[in-house]
Amino acid sequence: MADDFSEFLSTRGPLPGQPLFGLTVLVVEDSRFACEAMRLLCQRSGARLRRADCLRSARKHLATYRPAVVIIDLGLPDGAGEDLIAELAAGPARAPAVIGTSGDPDRAGAALAAGAAAFLPKPIESLAAFQRTVLSALPESLLSPTARAVATPAGAGADDAIAPDRVALRDDLALAVRLLDDAGPSDKAALGYVSQFLRGVALSAHDEALAKAATGQARLPDLRALVEDRLTGPATSGLV
Repeated sequence: MADDFSEFLSTRGPLPGQPLFGLTVLVVEDSRFACEAMRLLCQRSGARLRRADCLRSARKHLATYRPAVVIIDLGLPDGAGEDLIAELAAGPARAPAVIGTSGDPDRAGAALAAGAAAFLPKPIESLAAFQRTVLSALPESLLSPTARAVATPAGAGADDAIAPDRVALRDDLALAVRLLDDAGPSDKAALGYVSQFLRGVALSAHDEALAKAATGQARLPDLRALVEDRLTGPATSGLV
């Protein structure tokens, strides 16, 4: 039965709007909210999604599986995403398409210099932009003859945008509170990580005030209060 189903999938081909049909995308991303956006983009594009939330998990995954596309966040809890991009670019088991992503567009150059074929700035919400970037990074040999023809056209309107589940946003904010509580005021490495994590989450959620505070323009207690306010204050209903 499994063989029959696999044969069916291989002969069906991509449907309109699904140019990545049958491909596996590994997303190396610590934010559940950003990963939920990727899941929706992959789902609507016809691709399968796998997730790793840190470099260690990604390396374990890549030792076993060979995804067609690897999308790597540059700020991860156990190191810089550029390091993994460089490993994939130099190693014999390089993924066909390696793409960097970050809430800081200035880091695009670092991702490309490390060996990424493309860069996706956060927030990633446009189906057409996502598909266009992935298709540009993939070799022709991995694309069906009709893949580019069935891609979502640029400027497709309201149907082009995806809306991630806000429950995942709550999970990210709750994690940020725990990280802030665990980090001592002198632990610059931990504070640096949680600040960039929060900035990426805030950008994905279009929360300008939180994004600004996470860039270092707020004291640690004030930053924590902002996050806590979004979890427990009157605006809580807007997060779920």
